[in-house]
Amino acid sequence: MGEILVSFDIDGTLEVGDPPGPIPLSLVADARARGYIIGSASDRTVGEQRAMWSAAGIDVDFIGHKHHLIANTLGFGCTRRIHIGDTEADRYYAELAGFEFHWVTELPAPATPGWIF
Repeated sequence: MGEILVSFDIDGTLEVGDPPGPIPLSLVADARARGYIIGSASDRTVGEQRAMWSAAGIDVDFIGHKHHLIANTLGFGCTRRIHIGDTEADRYYAELAGFEFHWVTELPAPATPGWIF
């Protein structure tokens, strides 16, 4: 318990998205290195998400569609759950699942107190 879970949208959020977003994969890898539970909740197929993470060399804990966010992350028992995205659908499904939602365009600097790093 006490772990932090961070869920990333892909398109418009991550640098490898279509369109590309502002979050570099190095930030995702940093979260993994810090012991955070990480994964993606996207409109992309699970196979596309799996291939993207594999190509990036990042081992994620979960992959799924954003409307299944709660089902894909329920077993982790984290005290803080965050979803980062760029659309109203991202916000809707994150809040429906009880996650904090952060617009990718409004992320605080990594050194901001209380932020994930």
